[in-house]
Amino acid sequence: MGGDTGVASHSRTLQDKHILLAVSGGIAATESVKISRELRRHGAQVSAMMTRSAQKVISPLAVSWGSGSDVLPEWESKMSQLGQFDGVLLAPATRNSIAKHVNGITDSPVMMALAAASGNGTPILFVPSMHEDLFDSQVTIDLVGDLEKLGHGVLLADSEEGKRKQPDPVMVVAHFSNFINREMNGRKRVAVTLGSNREPIDSVRAVHNTSSGRTGWAIAEHLHRMGHKVTCIAGHTSSQPSFPLPDVRVDHSSQGMLEKSLELAGSSDGPDAWVHSAAILDYIPENSVGKRPSGQGKWEITLHPGPKHLEKLALSVNGSTQIGFKLEVGTNSEELEKGAKRLMKKYGLNAVIANLLHEALGESSIRCRLITPDGNSTEIQEQIELCESIERLISTD
Repeated sequence: MGGDTGVASHSRTLQDKHILLAVSGGIAATESVKISRELRRHGAQVSAMMTRSAQKVISPLAVSWGSGSDVLPEWESKMSQLGQFDGVLLAPATRNSIAKHVNGITDSPVMMALAAASGNGTPILFVPSMHEDLFDSQVTIDLVGDLEKLGHGVLLADSEEGKRKQPDPVMVVAHFSNFINREMNGRKRVAVTLGSNREPIDSVRAVHNTSSGRTGWAIAEHLHRMGHKVTCIAGHTSSQPSFPLPDVRVDHSSQGMLEKSLELAGSSDGPDAWVHSAAILDYIPENSVGKRPSGQGKWEITLHPGPKHLEKLALSVNGSTQIGFKLEVGTNSEELEKGAKRLMKKYGLNAVIANLLHEALGESSIRCRLITPDGNSTEIQEQIELCESIERLISTD
């Protein structure tokens, strides 16, 4: 994918963004190397500044290595702290640094940079890290409220071992990406269905279709990083997202997933776009109560057609951008594309992501095909290319 050769490229969600990483003096400053590199993995150019107290926790040399640039630890004539940045991340944010910023104290390059960024409207995300008793004091609560009144973002982790620890670097950078990208044009409310269905045949046994949920999670993560407001409706999955997404609603059954989708579609702030990546179970068994004893010979199970989600959702999602998924077995690409076009026409979809089974299993150089109503079929080789294609469809429609 090109870009920063010092790290593996995970996405382009921060491509061409110049980010200031400001480090204050909490023990979580030790994580600044990982945060720097995580920012770079998503395309950011990173500049780093450290308070004097932060330098007692971690060496500027280490932060310089992580960020790929020289660290500005002291005042200097160029006044680099007044440079133009696309976003500022203060991690960790101690109570002292928060209090100084709220009260306009600029006694270090870091505080000067925060003041300048606030003045010119640059997005600033604070990641507080401190002992729980300190965080729970009314003074700290008021200070965090003041940050939000100033229009800044605040990322808080749950309490753990009596402390408000800094979230892991992947979570920090994912939230930061969403925070600075949400002001871009074309940001939408997006629903992503993912995973598979699992239906019981008795109290201890079930049938389910095959889907790890990995592709759905990747799409949802990418859309979140790009500033969209994402809701996931997840069925049964064997994989997990790389960071906690803000709104995940889980139900393994086909009817349960449909009901959650209908509820979301009918809400006052229903999605502007839908990505239907879930593998919905087409046939549902009759469920018998209790456990069928072993040793009773052949067991005949009756399957009934399950609800067609696209059909049931049609009226509720009318006017929304809709992207469907289609997987076929034992056919060829020409028939696959014909089937995708029929699916688009039947349900008014804006695009279909179409797969042959061996492609979905990674046994081909082709990851999938993006098929649009105008008849165009575009071969996609990589997962990130799939995510970017879906994001373009959603944000430009």
